[in-house]
Order: sequence, then C-alpha cells, then structure tokens
Amino acid sequence: MVDKRSNCEECPDGMVKDDAGRCVMPQVSFASFILSLNTSALFHMGELPHPESGEKLVDYDLAKHTIDTLDLLAEKTVGNLDHDESELLTRVLYELKMKFVKLARS
Repeated sequence: MVDKRSNCEECPDGMVKDDAGRCVMPQVSFASFILSLNTSALFHMGELPHPESGEKLVDYDLAKHTIDTLDLLAEKTVGNLDHDESELLTRVLYELKMKFVKLARS
C-alpha cells in the first residue's frame, strides 16, 4: 500500500518512507509477523496499554488463542525456517508461555 503523499514530513502510523520518500507499509517478513503476534499476545495479557485509552486489559482467551496460533506456526514450519526465524519463534513462544502461566497464577 502506498500513500500518494511523497516527501511527507511524517508518515501516518504504521507506515515508513521508502527509498523514493513515499509513505508505504513496511515489508512483510516472517519475523515481523511473529513479532506482531507477540505484541497481540502481550496486549491481551495486559502487558501493553490500549493505544487510545491507555488502559491495560486482560483477556485470557485471546492471549491463549494467540499463543496457540504461534504454537501451530512452530509445528507447521519445522524444517522450513532459517536459524534466526526458528530462534525468534522459539524465544517468543517461551517468553509468552512463561508470562501466561505467571498471569494465570496471580
């Protein structure tokens, strides 16, 4: 997606400047996809505030669903990821699961 505004001072939220100075969506990569799911899970565990209200909400079901989605990706991509992608997915899953267990116990 390209914003027709070229040479803009600042790009709208979520967009970055390309080499020509146009505001575009950042390139999709496996790492950015995993990090997006990580952010979603952290948000649903109340680790990140709502961007508009600043309120921290906890939704166990949505947090678990996001973690389960990452687990599914890990299972279905075995042998198809490079070392860095595999390491990122493994670490993100481990950290999210530990946070979820701690949250569930509190």
